Amino acid sequence: MSLKLSILDQSLINSGETAEQALRNTIEAAKLADDLGYHRFWVSEHHDSEQLAGSSPEVLISYLAANTKRIRVGSGGVMLQHYSPYKVAENFSLLSALAPGRIDLGIGRAPGGLPNSTRALQRGVTEPLSLNEKVAELEHYLQGTLPEDHPLAGIRVTPKPETPPELYLLGASVGSAELAAEAGRPYVFALFINSDLAVAEQAIKTYRERFNTAKGTKPQAILALSVIVAETDSQAHELAEEFKNVKIRLESGRTVTVGTLEQAAEFVRQADESYEIEVKDADITKGSKDTVRARLLELQSRYEVEEIIVTTGIKDFGLRKRSIELLQEAFAPIRQA
Repeated sequence: MSLKLSILDQSLINSGETAEQALRNTIEAAKLADDLGYHRFWVSEHHDSEQLAGSSPEVLISYLAANTKRIRVGSGGVMLQHYSPYKVAENFSLLSALAPGRIDLGIGRAPGGLPNSTRALQRGVTEPLSLNEKVAELEHYLQGTLPEDHPLAGIRVTPKPETPPELYLLGASVGSAELAAEAGRPYVFALFINSDLAVAEQAIKTYRERFNTAKGTKPQAILALSVIVAETDSQAHELAEEFKNVKIRLESGRTVTVGTLEQAAEFVRQADESYEIEVKDADITKGSKDTVRARLLELQSRYEVEEIIVTTGIKDFGLRKRSIELLQEAFAPIRQA
C-alpha cells in the first residue's frame, strides 16, 4: 500500500518574531511542500494566541492557493461550532471556484482557543445547533440540496464551483469517529492531540464499522501526528525535548489538550470550574530519515491508512523546513521502487 504524505501547519510565532514573519514562514513551507510533492497542505484555526498566527484558515488558504501550483490546500480545521454552516459553505465554495479541485474543508470539534475566545466568537449568534446538525446542514449547502422541510429550503450557496470542496471530519475520540461515520465522510484522527494508540485504534475501527455507505462513498481514515526528522536520531530527540502535552480534565466532563502549563492555567481560570491537569512529554515520531520512515510505515500497517498528515512544531524555521525535506527524502526510495 502506497503512503501519501501531507502537512498541517500551525503558523508558529517564535520568540522575537512577528505574526507577519510566522505567516511568511507558512507560505514558504507551502511552496516547499508543493515543490517536493506532498499531497496536501492544511492550516489550523487558533484564537487569542500569542504563539499561533492562524486565526482564519479560509483567508490564509486563499493566499496559499494563489502561491502554489499543484498541492491541495485546506483547513485543519474550521471550528464549525462557532459559525453558520451557510457562511462556511460560501467561503469554501468561493475558494473552490478560485482553485478548482484543490480545496479541502476540514471540520474540527475543538474550540480552537480558550473559553473567552469561544464566548467572543459566539456572541450574538442565534438559533444554536449541535455540531452534528451543523455538519449535516453544511453538507446540504455544499451539495445544494437543502431538504424541502428545512426552514430555509430553496436558498443557494454562491458561487457554485464545478468542483466543490472535499469535506473531512477531524477528531481525537471515538465520538468524532462516529460523527464522521454517520456523515459518510473521510475521518482524520489527531494522534498529536490524543496519543493513546488504543483510542485511535478503537476510533478508526468504529469509523469503518459504522460508516454510512448510503451516500455512495467509502471510508477513508487518515492519521495526523507530530513528526520531527533531523540528520540524526540524537538531534531529533534534542529538538523534541521541549514539547509537552498538558491535558485538562474539567468537572463538566470535557477534556482539553494544550501545550503549556501557562495555557492550562489560563484555560481553567476562564472556564471557572473544577479540573485535573496531567502533564506528559509530547508524543512525537522523531529521529533520522530511516527511523521515522520505519515508524510511519508501522503506523500505516497497524491502522491500514493510505495517508499521514504531519505537523512539525520545531521553532527554528530553518530546521522545520529541513524536517519537511528529510521526510520527503525518507520515502523517495519507496516511491521509486
